[in-house]
Amino acid sequence: MQVIQTGRDMRRHLKTLKREGKSVGFVPTMGFLHEGHISLMKKARMENDIVVVSIFVNPTQFNDPKDLDTYPTDIDSDLAKTAEADVDYVFFPTVDEMYPQGYNTYVEVDGGLTEKLCGATRPGHFRGVTTVVNKLFNLAIPDRAYFGMKDAQQVAVIQRMVEDLNMDLEIVPCPIVREADGLAMSSRNSLLTPKEREDALVLSKSLNHAREEIEAGERRAEKVRTGIVNYIRTVEEADIDYVEIVNARSLESIETIEGDVLIALAVKIGKPRLIDNLRMEVQ
Repeated sequence: MQVIQTGRDMRRHLKTLKREGKSVGFVPTMGFLHEGHISLMKKARMENDIVVVSIFVNPTQFNDPKDLDTYPTDIDSDLAKTAEADVDYVFFPTVDEMYPQGYNTYVEVDGGLTEKLCGATRPGHFRGVTTVVNKLFNLAIPDRAYFGMKDAQQVAVIQRMVEDLNMDLEIVPCPIVREADGLAMSSRNSLLTPKEREDALVLSKSLNHAREEIEAGERRAEKVRTGIVNYIRTVEEADIDYVEIVNARSLESIETIEGDVLIALAVKIGKPRLIDNLRMEVQ
């Protein structure tokens, strides 16, 4: 495994490999890797000749400086995990490498995909995401890029960017990876106290409750949404950012639960803000 810190070196290595006919699978991360990230690397390893992982905490997608300051990092552990996952290259740039002095170019997906859910309360977040992902795609030159569906809105936004800009790569969405008790794996889970970690289970439990309601025949979106909100509010420390039921492709709100449906939520448990979702095909 080779660790590369400059974009020039990253592109030089990968251009050579691409000329040799090698396929490249790319997993962009912000580090503090867990089994969810590793599952993406394993899938990339199965489907490509070369696997590239980026580790970069992207400052432009944090609308709250305190959130950026407290984001967990452990590069030694990350490198050990990428080596164990049989990654070929790790791109580990500095902020100055990605955003040098005078940097003033951004990529933005307009419209409903970025204005609701996380975009409604985190202004500028998705502009930061699409800008850095665009830059990373230019440097890693991937044939396929792998993203976890815990960030379902992010996946939808990146898919739209790739389609709109005629990028020659495939976005591969991968299933949410959960702890044994159901909590969706997240780097932010490490910031939870033991009590908050227990309280955080209300996210997945509320989604499971919603699934049971829908499987029992409930189709009124507002009734299911209200049930989720009330379930989460049984935890005193839970501060709801949003609970929404939307069309999984357009992210438009729906009144009747049918077709490809996404139930998405964001909740603060103490200070950490956690997200989770449930996607269902409903007849």
